[in-house]
Amino acid sequence: MLSPLLAHWRERPQRTWSVVITLFGDAIVPRGGTVWLGTLLDLFGAMGIDAGAVRTALSRLVADGWTERERIGRNSRYRLAEKGRDTFATAAARIYAGQPPAWDGRMRLVLHPKDRATLTAGGWAQASPGLWIAPSRATPATEPIAMDATLDPAAARSLAAQAWPLDRLAASFARFNNAFAALPDWQAPSPQDAMIARTLLIHEYRRIVLHGPDLPTEILPPDWPGTKALAVCRAAYAAVLPAAEQWLDSQDLPSADAALSRRFQVDITEFT
Repeated sequence: MLSPLLAHWRERPQRTWSVVITLFGDAIVPRGGTVWLGTLLDLFGAMGIDAGAVRTALSRLVADGWTERERIGRNSRYRLAEKGRDTFATAAARIYAGQPPAWDGRMRLVLHPKDRATLTAGGWAQASPGLWIAPSRATPATEPIAMDATLDPAAARSLAAQAWPLDRLAASFARFNNAFAALPDWQAPSPQDAMIARTLLIHEYRRIVLHGPDLPTEILPPDWPGTKALAVCRAAYAAVLPAAEQWLDSQDLPSADAALSRRFQVDITEFT
């Protein structure tokens, strides 16, 4: 099972620094946020990423303010910096959500915005020239012409289809489902293999989820593959989590905090 997942991951160009961020946010943050360089080199080496690429990625993340390095003798430890912690804390709410957001019948609208970059970063999208939209819970806009509109699902669905590249997003979810649908039934041969599978699972899932809109099911196209992707990811995460946590236990890391047990509404005490 692990070989097909690695082959799937290698089908597209990969950025080592991005996988490092996935590992930190998913596995290291719940255990205090600090990890030895040797732990990173061992895991990524088993994934086929050479030590030089890992060191280069870590240097870039330090330079960009995502991580911090601490030298202890000849060894080094890395931790997420404040920028990395804050960014992942915001992202985690979407990555590990147990269900799609509820539909409250409202969309936020902005006409002729001045600060498009801020709107885009906040989850807004352009539905038509001069009109930007977002779900009602999106970051409030400070634009002069902003309002909430009550829409029926059909109208909201039409606006969403115009604003976001839902066809491309659906294709990404379908690709994810094809790659990981069998993972919930996999019996990992080793804790390290389970840790690798967990990292690949969350890495691909987060890249899809965070590049798309956080929309309620009611205003998405019928048979939306993201619904299945959530079910696949939740089941796969529960399946590989116990053995993956065993591997982390062997790496001289603190015990995981209680927040881990709430991801996807998975209770890890069931497996310990």
